[in-house]
Amino acid sequence: MAKSKGAPKGARGAASEQFSHPRHNGPMTSRTDDRAPAALTVGFDLDMTLIDSRPGIRACYQALSERTGTYIDADAAVTRLGPPLEEEIKRWFPADQVASMATIYREMYATYAINATPAMPGAREAVDAVHAAGGRAIVVTAKFEPNAKLHLKHLAIDVDAVVGDLWAEQKAQALREYGASVYVGDHTGDVRGARTAAALSVAVATGPCDAAELRAAGADVVLEDLSGFPAWLSAHVRAV
Repeated sequence: MAKSKGAPKGARGAASEQFSHPRHNGPMTSRTDDRAPAALTVGFDLDMTLIDSRPGIRACYQALSERTGTYIDADAAVTRLGPPLEEEIKRWFPADQVASMATIYREMYATYAINATPAMPGAREAVDAVHAAGGRAIVVTAKFEPNAKLHLKHLAIDVDAVVGDLWAEQKAQALREYGASVYVGDHTGDVRGARTAAALSVAVATGPCDAAELRAAGADVVLEDLSGFPAWLSAHVRAV
């Protein structure tokens, strides 16, 4: 989104345990297995990695513009997805309105963005490949966590945990807590998060950063999209 939500919440202890995590009191999706912590944990970014959030975000910015009477170039905004929401909001609103406009946007988001957002090609298959290998799949995203959960539930992408409100290097908090050895994302910020967590960075060139940018940022693996992930993961598991 501007990945919803803005300012990461500092040392959240990798906030919001979900699904099979022992401190969570109720599941968010249909996944209910209680197997022991897996040796393999793979983290995924959300926007432009697992979901193509451009149509929904465009619609939400257009609605925010109409509601506030403030011009927002929604088509330009969706070319900059990755950083926290506030980074985009401050392009269009005065500094003293950024926090309140971000709150309004997040409140409107479920109405305008969830149904309009499809899964990226290969997203479900990538998550299924992790489970087939006996591992856990988690989502670590800068998006406002409740909205991230809504997307995954709507699209029936069956992950084991969701942690929101973390961007770039701060994603390492959640990756370390869950013991993720691989992190998959589309942005150079995702590469930095993986490297900070000492996780293998698998980048997909499906977002605002092209393959060359992702390699230059230090990605260990660059895939055209998630359709190549299951084969890569199979080879990776055999090699480790």
